Amino acid sequence: MAGPTTAERGERQKLKSGPPRPPRPVRLRRLRVLIVLLVTAVAAGAGVVWLLYGSHWLRVERLSVSGTGVLTVRQVREAARVPDGTPLISVDTDVVEARLLRKLPRIDSVVVVRSWPHGIGLKVTERTPVLVVKQPGKGGGYVEVDAKGVRFATVSRAPKNVPLLELTPSRSAVLRRFPVDRLVREAVRVAGDVPAPVAGDTRTVKVRSYDSISLQLADGRDVEWGSGEKGRAKARTLTALMKAAPKARHFDVSVPTAPSSAGS
Repeated sequence: MAGPTTAERGERQKLKSGPPRPPRPVRLRRLRVLIVLLVTAVAAGAGVVWLLYGSHWLRVERLSVSGTGVLTVRQVREAARVPDGTPLISVDTDVVEARLLRKLPRIDSVVVVRSWPHGIGLKVTERTPVLVVKQPGKGGGYVEVDAKGVRFATVSRAPKNVPLLELTPSRSAVLRRFPVDRLVREAVRVAGDVPAPVAGDTRTVKVRSYDSISLQLADGRDVEWGSGEKGRAKARTLTALMKAAPKARHFDVSVPTAPSSAGS
């Protein structure tokens, strides 16, 4: 049998040695391109870092506040403590939010946003009082209580149309089982379930125990509500009862399936 020809031996040699390597000038051009791209990327990254942290173009120049009612814009700005000239990227929005909630208990929530290129925006939601508690002593003021049962601020005068909360637990055993904070939350729960027309006339919410909560209305009428449970059913029953007995002075919906009214 004849051996491989010269051409065949050449082909085998090419397969063993791999594909042909490009000429040296081509390899050098590729290397130069890679180096240029790498240098460009590093320079661009350094430029971005300088722009964000070192330049004067992206720094805090204004602090806008929205959503305030009782609080002033100045109070919120001072509590936020975001100095002018701070690089915008370095402002920790979570830290600013936590600081505002800690320093201003009247704030229920706040959203801190960057407003490029020069601003920080503070979107504030204030707590709304649903009840007030009279402070002991002459001129003690009133503590505002929100819909979550949080006592968040003391004011010299009670807000208009916000009922007074009277806590008069009859026995120490009641307080051991239901602490004051729990009784306050139950009072808030009741205040939130009272029908709107009645809520507008409510002047005092009296809490004697967990299951003995009553309402004193502006015209002297009163409502025995009981506990904070079954609030919607009690609200419907009270509305119907007041329509059926418009001249009654006392209403009892503590058991909504067996309500009663009395007086005229």
